[in-house]
Amino acid sequence: MTPVTTGGETTAPAGSARRGVLGRLSWGLADQAASSMSNFVVGVYVARTLGVSAFGVFSLAWVTYGVVLNVSRGVATDPLVVRFSGVPDASWRGAAARSSGAALGSGAALGAACVVAGLALGGRVGTAFACLGVVLPGLLLQDAWRFAFFAAGAGRKAFVNDVVWGVALVPAMVAAARVGGVSAFVLAWGGSAAVAAAYGCFQSGIRPRLSGARAWVREHRDLGYRYLVENVANSGASQLRAYGLGVIVGVGAVGVVRGAELLLGPFLALLMGLSLVTVAEAARVLRRAPHRLGGFCLLLGGGQAVAALLWGGALLLVPDRLGEAVLGGVWSAAAELVVPVTLGVAGAGLGTGAAAGLRALGAARRSLRSQLIASVCYVTGGLGGAAAAGTAGSAWGVAAATVCSSAVWWLQLRSALREHHQNTIREVRTP
Repeated sequence: MTPVTTGGETTAPAGSARRGVLGRLSWGLADQAASSMSNFVVGVYVARTLGVSAFGVFSLAWVTYGVVLNVSRGVATDPLVVRFSGVPDASWRGAAARSSGAALGSGAALGAACVVAGLALGGRVGTAFACLGVVLPGLLLQDAWRFAFFAAGAGRKAFVNDVVWGVALVPAMVAAARVGGVSAFVLAWGGSAAVAAAYGCFQSGIRPRLSGARAWVREHRDLGYRYLVENVANSGASQLRAYGLGVIVGVGAVGVVRGAELLLGPFLALLMGLSLVTVAEAARVLRRAPHRLGGFCLLLGGGQAVAALLWGGALLLVPDRLGEAVLGGVWSAAAELVVPVTLGVAGAGLGTGAAAGLRALGAARRSLRSQLIASVCYVTGGLGGAAAAGTAGSAWGVAAATVCSSAVWWLQLRSALREHHQNTIREVRTP
């Protein structure tokens, strides 16, 4: 059957379009599986090698990277996915060059700040932060290529790039174990990401344009600044909870919570990188069949929530001997947090479906409002729970906050869909 052309856009038959969506989502799942596995293996290997206290220090560097990553995504790659998904190749290539340049520039600037802060702090934590600053440009550029490939509908390339990172991690982690110390593991983790970032340049045939970074940020500031605040609120809440937990209960508690999260690793990694696939796909659904966007988001969020609950239920059946073989001394304390952490991940999964819809609609104001409410709830629940009942109280407080926040996301999406429908009717009626 010949595709139907309307205006400047080609509409494929329904069956072909459906196969295209399934194909892109399949590559997205494969990419997230690769990312999940590498994150899980790194976390387990570091936990077993360093022990609870040092693993807590590594976890602080990890959550700090999460904050910086979300800064880069807000100003560099989120606008790329929203506005350049499914566009002609020439348009995508120019946008990808400037977007990746913005990500690389963000990594250099924020990395320098991390080095300065680390040197000022001193000690194991300060040294780990300084090492994180050194590897941040490579980490952020690697993530930018993943966003760019998914915006182009080339999820296979994103998957291959993550596999390259995973392969490079193997000798890097072995070398770090021989050297010993948190800093060696941070350098190994970030250095292997730089290998994948360089390979991304080869895959795309594009060089990041640092000279176009400022223009990119300026052109997309209507989305970028709101997404920046939204992303930082999200990852900053995790960081505040980690730091606060370390102060209230002790740095070992940070390692215990991180250990419990590792057990849910496949779903946490999926949530962290969800916008790589879902925002691009939601944007395509909005262009082709706007009335299906709500159902798409519900299927996406509900599927993740159910999968997280099933995985958490399976973890409850894991014998202690097997758990200790995986996490070592971290297992016994982490296993007690499986239920609240699972509920928290399920709630977050449900909410990300609505978040993808808001991003696709370009409803940055509603998205920002939802994230700010969710972040306040997260920090309040996490630290309030820690003050009341230690590490377990913090986990239960976060679970309750995440489930409540999911309701906020869906209420905002419902309002945004109604507004979009009304605006469409208005445009049709206007001569």
